[in-house]
Amino acid sequence: MREIVFDTETTGLNPATGDRLVEIGCVELINRVETGRTFHCYFNPERAMPFEAEQIHGLSDRFLSDKPLFAEQVEDLLEFLGDAPLVAHNASFDFGFVNWELGACGRPIIDLSRMIDTLVLARRAHPGAKHSLDALCSRYGIDRSHRVKHGALLDAQLLAQLYVELTGGRQIGLSIGETLVEETLVVATGHSVATSRTIRAIRPHVASEEELERHRAFIEKLDSALWLEGATG
Repeated sequence: MREIVFDTETTGLNPATGDRLVEIGCVELINRVETGRTFHCYFNPERAMPFEAEQIHGLSDRFLSDKPLFAEQVEDLLEFLGDAPLVAHNASFDFGFVNWELGACGRPIIDLSRMIDTLVLARRAHPGAKHSLDALCSRYGIDRSHRVKHGALLDAQLLAQLYVELTGGRQIGLSIGETLVEETLVVATGHSVATSRTIRAIRPHVASEEELERHRAFIEKLDSALWLEGATG
């Protein structure tokens, strides 16, 4: 099963009020394993970068001035995404910006049925806890020491590891002669994600007649068993 984990950086919080997408990073998973294929691009937002946003991701007007427009890279992005489910943290935010940019350049928007929100998964798994990417990486022991500022590709790579943990852990799909049973995990927007769990055969814990006979024969050879001391016939 192919899935794409992605993250975005923007000039602000709302594309409807003029904010724009400035970076996207995507990581490909096949059966919950990173393939090494990624898509990463910066975009010229054609507007000034607010100071508050630059403090978060470090992307300045000067840095973005020679980057391509979203419309110039949209075909490569859509080709990479394909028809795979799309995983993001607080996914409605990222989908909102991507779909605004798609609409602005005359492309069909992405159906929200493809959206998998790891924030929803985390809230279900750990109600009442902190659900930021940093907090969840700490909870699951995911190394984020190299994360100084937000960056779309780096955050997507961290999120890919987190998504695997939230949906079964690093050993999902592994088995040694056991039976794998398919299950369905229903996540945000009703999207269904196939997963699996291992059903192991019941192991016998009762000694066989042959084992009992060997045990009796062994006991009879003992001259002075400690458990017989003081016993009366």
